[in-house]
Amino acid sequence: MQCVILAAGKGTRLRPLTEHTPKPLVKVAGKPLLEHIVEALPSSVDEIILVTGYLEQQIKDYCGSEFHGKKVTYVTQVEQKGTAHALWLCKDLLKGRFLFMFADDLHGPNDIARATSYVRSMLTLTTNTPEKFGIVVRHPDGTLAQIIEKPEHPPSNLASTGVMVLDDNIFKYDPYAKETKGEYYLTDVIQEYAKEYPIAVVEQSLWIPIGYPEDIAKAEEILAANIDSRPKM
Repeated sequence: MQCVILAAGKGTRLRPLTEHTPKPLVKVAGKPLLEHIVEALPSSVDEIILVTGYLEQQIKDYCGSEFHGKKVTYVTQVEQKGTAHALWLCKDLLKGRFLFMFADDLHGPNDIARATSYVRSMLTLTTNTPEKFGIVVRHPDGTLAQIIEKPEHPPSNLASTGVMVLDDNIFKYDPYAKETKGEYYLTDVIQEYAKEYPIAVVEQSLWIPIGYPEDIAKAEEILAANIDSRPKM
């Protein structure tokens, strides 16, 4: 199974830590974020496709052509044009089902493994600040009905945490149908894709988003305690 990891961003909110270091290589508990993420991947993942951009050579030097026993393929996103644009750069490399995730959030390995047990899925977690996230609404059968990016009036408090199991049918849809401030978001494509290809909404137990410098200490506390429970968001 292939896993696409988006690792091209400048990590501006994490400055000054990212002034000379790409965000995926910022250390948490003595290890780069990217290493934590790859270690959490299930054994079924045998290839990682890293979408890089900002200070990408550092990531290439760190991971090489094989990382933790998994083949690594690099795709460069020259301009930051959003998550849909980044995924579409990988279109010709992807075959069948694949994992999709970001290089700046930590997830429990059991949660990622559960996600891959479904044909298509997305991991979610209940939040007290739904206006900050992509918010999910479910059909009665537990599949995705709606996903709204940072809604002013959230229809639920269930946030998408960025881990998804998709397949190459997603490339049937137009990633550039909707533009938001010069970027094209995968959220908009997923909304259409899910109408024809149901996506199971899976609630997870551990999600540690790293957005700001102060999040590093919080993440280290959770990891040190080995807590697999819902962190405060």
